[in-house]
Amino acid sequence: MADAALAALATFLSPLRLGLLLVGVLAGTVVGILPGLGGIVAVSVLLPLILRLDAATALATLTGALAVVYTADVITSVLVGTPGSPAAAPTAVEGHALARQGQAARALAAAFLSSVVGGFLGIVGLTLSIPIARPLVMLLGSPELFMFTALGVAYAGGLLGRSPLRGLLAGLLGLLLGLVGPAPAAAEFRYTFGQLYLLDGLSLEVLALGLFGVAEVVTLLARGGAIARQAELGRGWLDGARDVLVHRWLVIRGALIGVWAGVLPAIGATAASWMAYGHVVATSRDRERFGKGDVRGIIAPESANNAATAGDLIPTLLFSVPGGPAAAVILGALYAYGIYPGPRLVQEHLDLVYVIVWSFAAANILGAALSFVLSPALARITHVPFALVAPPLLVAMTVGAYQATRHPGDLLALFLLGVLGWTMKRSGWPRAPLLVGFVLARPMERYFWLTVKLHGWRWLTYPGVLAIAALMVAPAAVAAVRWWHGKHQPTHGTPATAGGGGDSPGARGPAHPVPLALAVFVALAFGVGVAQGLGFQYDARLMPLVAAVPGLALAVVQLLRSARGEPTPAGDDDGDEAPPDGPALVRRELIPFAAVAAYLGSVWLVGFHLSSFALVMLFFWRAARLRPAAAVLWGVGTLAVFHLLGLAFDLRWPGGVLWR
Repeated sequence: MADAALAALATFLSPLRLGLLLVGVLAGTVVGILPGLGGIVAVSVLLPLILRLDAATALATLTGALAVVYTADVITSVLVGTPGSPAAAPTAVEGHALARQGQAARALAAAFLSSVVGGFLGIVGLTLSIPIARPLVMLLGSPELFMFTALGVAYAGGLLGRSPLRGLLAGLLGLLLGLVGPAPAAAEFRYTFGQLYLLDGLSLEVLALGLFGVAEVVTLLARGGAIARQAELGRGWLDGARDVLVHRWLVIRGALIGVWAGVLPAIGATAASWMAYGHVVATSRDRERFGKGDVRGIIAPESANNAATAGDLIPTLLFSVPGGPAAAVILGALYAYGIYPGPRLVQEHLDLVYVIVWSFAAANILGAALSFVLSPALARITHVPFALVAPPLLVAMTVGAYQATRHPGDLLALFLLGVLGWTMKRSGWPRAPLLVGFVLARPMERYFWLTVKLHGWRWLTYPGVLAIAALMVAPAAVAAVRWWHGKHQPTHGTPATAGGGGDSPGARGPAHPVPLALAVFVALAFGVGVAQGLGFQYDARLMPLVAAVPGLALAVVQLLRSARGEPTPAGDDDGDEAPPDGPALVRRELIPFAAVAAYLGSVWLVGFHLSSFALVMLFFWRAARLRPAAAVLWGVGTLAVFHLLGLAFDLRWPGGVLWR
């Protein structure tokens, strides 16, 4: 172990890896400041750019971005009350209350320091788990590994969330999308519909960028205005540092909660933040101060969410079960390099695990230091109109998506997946399970095929398989008991619906068109999956039918519920807050979608350069109200920056059909 750690340190300390770690830290810092984006967007934007590098360098870059998102997101949360990521919501409550009292610097200092300590404690947990879990991992065979991947989809699908039905449907839909392309155990292509673009399957980069990135850009553009309203830092940096020292045991308790939440698959940083916040409120004698600017409500959640980010990597690296959506992207990056977490990783690539450990530790320090030093400048970014941020961000997403296969189909897939992500967000469906299911589809099929071929159906009686199955069934049984108890409990007055997500009984109204359309689409997708799956060869249809048959049954149930006017929750299980419902908002969000469609269509017709220049120039001129000359300069500058990135990372640009 020590030899592997030292070898990894020597690998990590190369100038190239340190430089790209800094690139990842800067990317994570910027994404953390932009409200609502979070770690998944940070690693998704970087993923297509770094897959040409060696595995150690790529993992250092991705880890650098992921490690600092939940440190930088406190800037927007404290100064303007808008969470920089879903995990920063508790910090937005208490931190912004302090900012309104002129104590923004105190809140930021407390958040930065507690994030650093929480991140280090999370890294300690990850490091200690390696020698403890390694003997266990070495005993796992294909049946247990298949069950662990199924456990990841089930947990991500919402057995522990507010909306199990929608979550499981999203996870199964992700599995089905992940099975598009060649069957690994048979000479057959599946679900390609005669399209050459689909012969190799969908790419993780396009799916993540469309599902999360495009959907968030559309939502923020529809909201309009600046990223945030004016806010000042004030003074009190030393006061915030003293707060962390005074409440040092609270920092440790928050970190322990975060590591535990990270180890549990698909719980992640958002749940860890609220668990830590609930813990500090429940254990405090003077609870009346919370919600009005109590620094303890910042310290515990910030320690927890950074520790959870490191904790997420424990099940990801050791059992192929993503601890969260961003960890699923890192898992996909490992698969892209032919590295499979579990026995092979700890036996053949243990040095890569320690590269991640060293990268996380270094990025944690660097991210906090940058946030401290750059807070005044970064605070000014929050005053920038989002119309100035959206065009370069959309250009970056387009470039990143195109690097996946360098096929024009990437542009159409990016848009269609963006529509799917927006529809899921508007309908209260969690998107993280779809991403997790997509990432786990191929390894899950491989393990399932090996299990059936080597063990027949005897594997269903193996002790390890039964133990993992119990982990899947127990939360579902608890949820069923709670549902039955709540349904049969006598009510007095108006029934409470809080906390019920979309699956608790409540008042029903007319069917909402967006959730109903999504339910119809999902049911049709699973119907096609079953119909085509029955025609595949035996070895090629095993996994598609495992995903599509239960998916079709659940989709019919969800369709009936949506048709009856099932209440849509105020947010999804990704931690995102859904915008207020109403036809006016839907129409307002269709305008940014039309702009995205026009840009991607223009890229297909006349190429990347002219289209990207026009997008930036027109947005800066018409939406951000800059002078035409300034808008032109910004357009030229944006193209220059991307050309420099192209030289550094050997990027290719989409060429147009009419003009290349």
